[in-house]
Amino acid sequence: MRNMSLVQTELVAVLVVFNGDTPRVLTLEDGRSLPNGPLRTDDRSLQASLRAAVERQTGVAVGHLEQLYTFADHLPADGEPRRVAISYLALTRVGAERPAEHANPFDEAGSPAAWRDWYDYFPWEDQACPRAAPAVGALLQRLDDWITRQSPERWEELRQRRDQVFGLNGESWNDELVLQRYELLYEAGLVPEAQMADIGGDACVTGLAMRHDHRRILATAIARLRAKIRYRPVIYELMPDQFTLFALQQAVERVAGRHVHKQNFRRQVAHQGLIEETGDESREAGGRPARLYRFRRSVVMERVVAGSKLPIVRAR
Repeated sequence: MRNMSLVQTELVAVLVVFNGDTPRVLTLEDGRSLPNGPLRTDDRSLQASLRAAVERQTGVAVGHLEQLYTFADHLPADGEPRRVAISYLALTRVGAERPAEHANPFDEAGSPAAWRDWYDYFPWEDQACPRAAPAVGALLQRLDDWITRQSPERWEELRQRRDQVFGLNGESWNDELVLQRYELLYEAGLVPEAQMADIGGDACVTGLAMRHDHRRILATAIARLRAKIRYRPVIYELMPDQFTLFALQQAVERVAGRHVHKQNFRRQVAHQGLIEETGDESREAGGRPARLYRFRRSVVMERVVAGSKLPIVRAR
């Protein structure tokens, strides 16, 4: 008989950095878990407890933390405690993500803490990458095969869910439905965490597995950030002090996993008045010099308070 009093509570952090190429998340255990720590009753706050755990495990100092959700792990085997995870999201800039010189950035098992491309965990979410198309096609074929193995009375419901979350058969792709897509694949036994089917460890199709509910937590963090770039200028928290318009557009596209229209994007950025020219130019090799910009931080803070939008991500 299950002992319902056995519960372990952990604090989990999703730390995100944009390195100019792709969004990355800080991981432990060779990418199998997110930074985490136990809930301690002697700490003055949950955030303080989590900051201390992350810095101890990775050497990375954590700034502002935004609470995501509280997750209850799927039912464990008899005798094992059920895990409850209180999750947080934090954004950082390139440079600030490096461990302090005095730190020992290794987890307790001796594996180095590492920043991993978040699309390694959700390859189907990268709709802007042509290389992802074959993997997405293979995944959808497996999902269709699973649906046809269910009772016929469920076929319509399951196909409707598939179409809604994956943007098929007339439905639009909604980049915020990250968790819903993952949970449908979990239900179908098509991700390793489900432990319901032998999927052959094909990580380029099903994504890298994570311990406990950490991939669900990561999915929630990605969805939260994708939603926030529509109504808050949070993208500036991932950008360096100076950047080109192309770099800003690329950051939005890589977070959203889809393209935006170049001219419309630049027109909307100019209309918002969130950035200004620095007077300098980028001197990257092999191309024409590009003007450098910076965020007008006083205006950004006003927009945060007022709820003004950064350019809405739209499909090309």
